[in-house]
Amino acid sequence: MTNHIDLGTVLRQTLAANLYSNLVTRSTGAAVRTQIETLLPARQRTLTVIDLSHVAMIDFSCADEVIAKLLLRRGEELEAYFVFRGISDDHWDAIETVLERHGLALVVERDSGVELVGVLEEDERRVFEVIRRRGRAEVWEVATDLGEADAAVRGALERLWRRRLIMRDGDAFMLVGEIA
Repeated sequence: MTNHIDLGTVLRQTLAANLYSNLVTRSTGAAVRTQIETLLPARQRTLTVIDLSHVAMIDFSCADEVIAKLLLRRGEELEAYFVFRGISDDHWDAIETVLERHGLALVVERDSGVELVGVLEEDERRVFEVIRRRGRAEVWEVATDLGEADAAVRGALERLWRRRLIMRDGDAFMLVGEIA
């Protein structure tokens, strides 16, 4: 089951202000993240689309409180996957800075499909591209496509999975956003 959370709606409900669409100040970010966490199921495996389409602006402190802490807390505690939708150029500076500061990456849905942004190793990027192209693949398939040893590819796949940037289904790995 996929959860869809409109960050603009959560922001307006949290602040009880119908016209407010800016995520600014650390306390606002913390309140919004807390509200998001109450909307997330407590199951072991979840997929949540976080939509920023109706958020006009997000500053560094809110990006840290909402995006970084959500990824860090949920990813460690549960098998929680996130796809971020509606990220605009106005959001990107703050989000990129927070990702770099924490060494994080996230799955972003764009018109052209899903992609990874943030801090990644080159082998992780190459492996992700094979998974993106195939949609679903086992270790040996990715290794064959890249012309590399299974062990090297397995390491990159495991790191991507532990960071919740790809999903695992038995022996196969697949994109997070393709089922969103």
